[in-house]
Amino acid sequence: MKLALIGTHGVGKTTLAYEICSLLKKAHYNVELVTEVARQSPFPVNAATTIEGQLWILHAQIAAELDAARRAPHVITDRAVLDNYCYLVNKFGRQPQLESWLAWWMDTYSILIGVPPVEVDIPADGFRSEDRAFQHRIHDLLIDLLASAPFNNLRAPVMWLDPAKRRGWAEHIFHAAAPFLAPSAVARAGDGAAR
Repeated sequence: MKLALIGTHGVGKTTLAYEICSLLKKAHYNVELVTEVARQSPFPVNAATTIEGQLWILHAQIAAELDAARRAPHVITDRAVLDNYCYLVNKFGRQPQLESWLAWWMDTYSILIGVPPVEVDIPADGFRSEDRAFQHRIHDLLIDLLASAPFNNLRAPVMWLDPAKRRGWAEHIFHAAAPFLAPSAVARAGDGAAR
């Protein structure tokens, strides 16, 4: 299983990713977390991004996911290539030469969890933009891209979270992911003992 949290910046994806990983580990699943690769980018990010910076981020995201999948059968990412692509589209417009490649990679996700903007200030962390208009512009671009070719026919279902039910998001995601999870080592050991 590869589960991606998608959405604009400052909506709690990273915190939520850690919560989901914790639930999976407590249930004895072997899981790896891919955190936001943009934080390691040697190029400008946010509204000051460049084409080179966005290409670096897209490639780094895919490389990190490949590496995580090598180490564990279950991977949680706090971004997907599509929401990273929104930052490129915001500044430079759509890039048709990239989109078939990105759509192909989007089909490697088992489930996509849309994390909506919430009605609080963006936490200041010295990295992400605190501009609410910019945050909402990226969210709107993601919605538009998901509704247009080649991203409107993805294999993975997109489940948008209810902003009013933030406290239960991690458990909700855990249950939505259950059909995609391989049996845990504890469950397999229990089955063997029963025989």
